[in-house]
Amino acid sequence: MPTLEEIYTQLPEDLHTLPKPKSDKELEEMNYHVRHWMSSLSGSIKIGSKEHKQMVCEMFRETFNPYRPTFMAWPKLSKEEIERLQSLPIWDIAVQTEGKARLRMAAYVKELLDPEMADAIARNAWEENRHKEVLADLVKFYGIPLASEPPYHEPKDAEWAYLVTGFSECWDSFFGFGLFALAEKSGFFSKELTETFEPIMQEECRHILLFANWLAWHRANLPFLQRVKFEAKVLAVYVFLIYERIGLIETMDAEGETQYQDANFTISGATELTGKPTSISEFLQLCLDENDRRFSGYDRRLVRPKIAPTVARWAVKILPKDFGRNLIKG
Repeated sequence: MPTLEEIYTQLPEDLHTLPKPKSDKELEEMNYHVRHWMSSLSGSIKIGSKEHKQMVCEMFRETFNPYRPTFMAWPKLSKEEIERLQSLPIWDIAVQTEGKARLRMAAYVKELLDPEMADAIARNAWEENRHKEVLADLVKFYGIPLASEPPYHEPKDAEWAYLVTGFSECWDSFFGFGLFALAEKSGFFSKELTETFEPIMQEECRHILLFANWLAWHRANLPFLQRVKFEAKVLAVYVFLIYERIGLIETMDAEGETQYQDANFTISGATELTGKPTSISEFLQLCLDENDRRFSGYDRRLVRPKIAPTVARWAVKILPKDFGRNLIKG
């Protein structure tokens, strides 16, 4: 049985090195295939069926990008641009979130009995580790100070940990898509930096697509009593995440010092990225548009994450158009 570190540092094929693109055209074609995928299966697909599992596992495997974000050429930025990057209050929690995610997914892989789904989630763990390494490289390149990382511990309840990570990624990615577009539109991120970050954002889209379909498949295959118990755990995860996001996370770094981090940085970060006053409704609509755009290339029969988009759509309908314009501004 492989260790957790072996699961998240090696692809299932045990590739120790990844190929470099042979040309810009090959890189461009790969970037296209990451965003566009259709199953060879025809007709309607029953959620929870073998065909559904086959579809989602093939999607995740076939849309894997071996080139980016593995090979990152960080663009040279002006002093002002670097200072803007350094001012973002997200880097500590971003690096540590990826560190926890890779471990939690690897721990859940060891409990899975289905080999196809275990393979897909192991690939997800590997990609989370790649994200962590890329972020660590970015902060080092641009001189962004980080608190020392706390030790990462194997979760006692792997399913609980995987649910927390999966639902967190669904929520954070939805708002992250909007923040990324906001940073691009406002000029907070240069065109070169935006293009460099883009593969990471699309990988997050694939990650939450995998989670949403694992969740639907898993639910559909649970016996009644186990399903009731599972839904109770899901509800407890929702409560935990709401509690986590109304305040600060208190963690202990490697030196034993207490660090406070904003768990809701994907929303609070909007105040740092806008070039002009933006209402909450406008920001949520941007998140919805970006969410739809990023998922548009994948087979429509796959389940999409629903909670964050549904909440946002209701908020856009209910909130006055200018509500919160003074809260989200540069």
